[in-house]
Amino acid sequence: MRDRGLIYVADDELEIRELLKRFLEEAGHKVSVFENGELLLEAFERQPADLVILDVMMPGKNGYEICHILRQNSLVPIVFLTAKDNDADFIMGYTSGCDDYFTKPFSPIKLMMRVGAILKRQKLESEQYSRESILKFEDLEMDVLGKKCTILGSNVKLTKTEWDLLLYLLERKEQAVSREELLNSIWGYSVEVETRVTDDTVKRLRKKISQSKSIKIDTVWGFGFRLSKI
Repeated sequence: MRDRGLIYVADDELEIRELLKRFLEEAGHKVSVFENGELLLEAFERQPADLVILDVMMPGKNGYEICHILRQNSLVPIVFLTAKDNDADFIMGYTSGCDDYFTKPFSPIKLMMRVGAILKRQKLESEQYSRESILKFEDLEMDVLGKKCTILGSNVKLTKTEWDLLLYLLERKEQAVSREELLNSIWGYSVEVETRVTDDTVKRLRKKISQSKSIKIDTVWGFGFRLSKI
């Protein structure tokens, strides 16, 4: 099967590494696995991956630290896969710059769907915006090819998922978008219990665009969200 993307996985459990490698390769991806984050960083410096999956508790630098280092120079999608499942861990994960957070034990099928959705959206973006394309709405500007978001001329640092969600809303500005549509289009699955992930991402986005004087993300109660003028 044709390679769909290059994926790096760092986890200190051999069984998890082998499981992920098998599932991801069966889905058509090229996969490299590492027993710690430092080895992954070394490989990433030589050849950046299209997506990274990180355990949190590993020998040497933990997953949060590896994520933070990657985020210094890359918007590569980062997914945490960890046994740490309390609210403080979720907050730490997203603060360090991850795009999604799966807890062990996990559903390999749901993880594969998430990976597939991320990479599919990356491919669609590159095909849709084959030349320089800048989208604007009031004081928000998104340079799609340059992966740069600004408000009032100031850079807004976004994770890959935050970028995808904001771009999706911007492409449909002033239109209400359902949580189910966002889950299908951005996350690649639609399960009622997972609507929390959209709400959490929107909450973070609102903070990051709060300096805007002219736009906001409205909650359409019982339905979803809308990017609109203040």
